[in-house]
Amino acid sequence: MLRRRSVRVGCVLVVAVTTLLAVTGCQSAVSRQQNSAVRSLEPGEPAPRGGELRVGVLNDLSPKTFLQIGTGNLNGHVVANTYDTLIRYARNSLTVEPSLATGWQLSPDGRSLTLDLRRDVTFHDGRPFVSTDVENSIRAYVGGPWTPQFKRTAAAITGFDTSDPHRIVLGFAHPLSNIFDLLDSAPIIDGNTLADLKAGRRFNGTGPFRFESWQPNSSVRLVRNDRYWGGAPPLDAVRFVVVKDDQSLSTRLRTGQLDVADGLSYHDQQLVTSRYGFKEITLTGAESQQYVGINVANPVLSDVRIRRAIALAIDRERIIADVYRGSGYTVNLPWPEWSPAFQPADNTTYARDLPRARALLAEVGPIPPLALDFSTQGVDRVIAEIVQSNLKDVGITVELVPNDQTQQASKLIGGKFAGLWLLQHGFAQFTPSTLAVSAYPFNAAKNSSNYVNPAYAAAAEAAWKVPDGSSPEALAAYRRLDDIWLGDLFLVEVGVVLTKVATAASVGNVDWDRRNQLHLAHTYLTSAGKQ
Repeated sequence: MLRRRSVRVGCVLVVAVTTLLAVTGCQSAVSRQQNSAVRSLEPGEPAPRGGELRVGVLNDLSPKTFLQIGTGNLNGHVVANTYDTLIRYARNSLTVEPSLATGWQLSPDGRSLTLDLRRDVTFHDGRPFVSTDVENSIRAYVGGPWTPQFKRTAAAITGFDTSDPHRIVLGFAHPLSNIFDLLDSAPIIDGNTLADLKAGRRFNGTGPFRFESWQPNSSVRLVRNDRYWGGAPPLDAVRFVVVKDDQSLSTRLRTGQLDVADGLSYHDQQLVTSRYGFKEITLTGAESQQYVGINVANPVLSDVRIRRAIALAIDRERIIADVYRGSGYTVNLPWPEWSPAFQPADNTTYARDLPRARALLAEVGPIPPLALDFSTQGVDRVIAEIVQSNLKDVGITVELVPNDQTQQASKLIGGKFAGLWLLQHGFAQFTPSTLAVSAYPFNAAKNSSNYVNPAYAAAAEAAWKVPDGSSPEALAAYRRLDDIWLGDLFLVEVGVVLTKVATAASVGNVDWDRRNQLHLAHTYLTSAGKQ
């Protein structure tokens, strides 16, 4: 008895000491974070070199959806750092900047584009990058097994002149106002290792980091490409750590187990940056839009008066203020404020107005309950409950239908939502014509709302088939699209949402693109952050 008692006391002491050490370790990590600071580099000053950057993410790698946008941030981060694209967009505009292409010339009729290619680029296996790699990459992008959102634009490329290894001329079936959207998004891949890429075994790109390993549901490790054409990155390696939920993501960041957290809840993002001294990076130019989707093939929702009542009932201000902690702004149309299609006055068309909503519904009569699908990952449950309450205020009963992320994506792509659904969409941050020809919720050819309208299809084609996406002709087509969206409401925009990432103070110079993909070619760690 005494021996058993002493063993128990000993175990308690060990647990107590272990707990004390763990707490002390956590406090020390937080203390180091709060007391460290990154001095801004002077112009021309070299970045500190070395160290492994640890980036926490919420989704594992998925080779099956590797080139699809919005299928998990780890896919995008691997694409962005092991591959290059032909061009890059500037952060807050549609200004085209060079990458693998150093120059370009669009023909006057918009039917061909000549691209001059860098001569000093090799793939990770040492093979030189040449013009045929551009052709092979675009053909693979169209051929699958992926279903990338710019596939329709890529399919409109009908000619490839690769007679010069350092220049390619692309021929188009018709002018493509969004051709640079494709070139900003489609990575240049190696056709010789395409089978391994599809299987997730090998990622042979031209990017600043080489793929080293993948431990499913655990981590992906990339190592520095010393032969990178843009100069060897400062970091030795990047490790993407798969974390099960956003609470664990916050804990690991605060206790010094991560240097970057991508996917924090908006509450935790606000907490770690305002209270614990972590830096906040707002991914401007990569905004997303929260919306309520509507299946217009549902007999109830086929009545536009009901759709307008829904638009008038939703409390957009509350969703942006409470759920997203003010990280965004309300809209009725999808465009971010810097888009050439943005029109401030249009975004007041459907402010919350319960009397108007009730009056519209009174014309219709009793409405049976409607399903509202939402993703169980992220903030959609909270938004679903707000929308449910908002619609109850005007007499519409909503039944919530939870889906995991895979189910939600599958229903979106297949147009299988029974009634209403909640999601975020992208693509409004590209050339405005892209939204109506590429995004699943808006695509005029086939969309998630099962909405069909010849006038809408004609406006989408007109916006797409002009050489210059900022021309008066293009702007007029965008206005026709806006009028149809506001009039027919096959989805209801809630607000533009600003994506944010939290980093330790020891992390410097993080870049990103329009797809919320982090670019780490120039990122560095100070000595305080090196492992």
